Amino acid sequence: MCFSLIKQQRFNKSVMQKQGKRMTIMTVFIALSMGANNVTLADYYPNAPQQNNKNSAIYYPPAVTGANANGNMSGNTSVVPVSMARTGAHVVLGGTVVSLREVTLTAQIPGRIEYIAGTEGDWFNKGELLVAVDDDDVVAQRRQAMAQLYGNASSLRNARVQYTREFWAPQALQRQNQTAPSMGFFPSMFERFFGGGNGYNNGMSGYQTNPWVIRDVDLYSQGTHVSRARSQVYGARSRIEEIDAHLRDARSTTPFDGVIVKKLAEVGDTVQPGQPLLKFADTHYLQLKVDVPARLVSALNKGMVVPAKLDVGNTYIEVRVAQIYPTADSQRHTVTVKFDLPSGVAGGPGMYAEVMIPDTNTPIKDLPVIPRTSVVWRGSLPAVFVLNGNSQAELRLIRLGDQVDRHNVSVLSGIKPGEQIFAYPPPGIKSGWSPATANN
Repeated sequence: MCFSLIKQQRFNKSVMQKQGKRMTIMTVFIALSMGANNVTLADYYPNAPQQNNKNSAIYYPPAVTGANANGNMSGNTSVVPVSMARTGAHVVLGGTVVSLREVTLTAQIPGRIEYIAGTEGDWFNKGELLVAVDDDDVVAQRRQAMAQLYGNASSLRNARVQYTREFWAPQALQRQNQTAPSMGFFPSMFERFFGGGNGYNNGMSGYQTNPWVIRDVDLYSQGTHVSRARSQVYGARSRIEEIDAHLRDARSTTPFDGVIVKKLAEVGDTVQPGQPLLKFADTHYLQLKVDVPARLVSALNKGMVVPAKLDVGNTYIEVRVAQIYPTADSQRHTVTVKFDLPSGVAGGPGMYAEVMIPDTNTPIKDLPVIPRTSVVWRGSLPAVFVLNGNSQAELRLIRLGDQVDRHNVSVLSGIKPGEQIFAYPPPGIKSGWSPATANN
């Protein structure tokens, strides 16, 4: 009986979970159906910071689906209505793709270049040798400094020996014993305290000098010689360390993983300190550098995601604000902003790109939005094929606006919202063409 109750409870729980999943799926489907005509950037990047100003919202209409393997639509599914969208609240600015990290290696010592690792485009790991400058003169200076260090070390040892001898065998006491009279110890003591000894006058008439005072003076003098010799040794060692630094500067190694972007010198060239040798960059991670007008910077926040277009096959991507410079150019009144590009994008440093910057000062306009695939070109004029009341294709010249996203573009004039257009015009289509005739 208990086993039957437990089994029944598990079955009821499983049924409730399945019903919950179905309700969740239905909720998502209803939400997508209700909000299909008002998709914003937050729908694609829910974790990205968004602006509070509604005027900066960017419209992303739903992409046309139903294409076959060749990119064309079959039957009437290629005919879609022209939708209306609130767009135009952004400014398209051009920028340049740059590397995340780029350095210019310069010569630190004068000399002749004797080695360059590779050429433009060669990849190197961190710590590998790139450029080597001839360092024969620096090596000779190091040998000279080493010889000076050995001489100063010998002087230091001699000064220490003299100090030790003065400490244990004072010269003043030895001179006292040599100049004392031959009367014995007591007459010598009598002359020391009551005058008359030649060894105690020290050149000063009427003043008798204590030999222990002279001994302290001699000991201090020997200590000064030791300190001077030690300072000379330290100076020689510092000179050697300086020369070793110059030897390291003769070898330029890679500060990080990257490629040689540009060579500015060749093997055999004579260089001077500060002369550029080559440019080295990390091309794994790219950024888009744009000079944004000061009035538009307030609409950007670090980490914000905005649309961009690369000049390589009109590739549309999403870029993220990585850095906003704190000051503006005093002449151009622009602020430099860097955007992180997704990894693996086509192209490289120096490439041109465009980014859409929200403009809170520009009023939003309700404009027709059509798929990019529906636009055909007659010379330099854009046009679309509209399905008229007779179910026939009609060529209509239009005036294009800004690019909305990678799939859609706005239209300034030529068509109205609600009109039916061919999203994927078939080959050979012309005015008067009918889908029914093509199917027959």
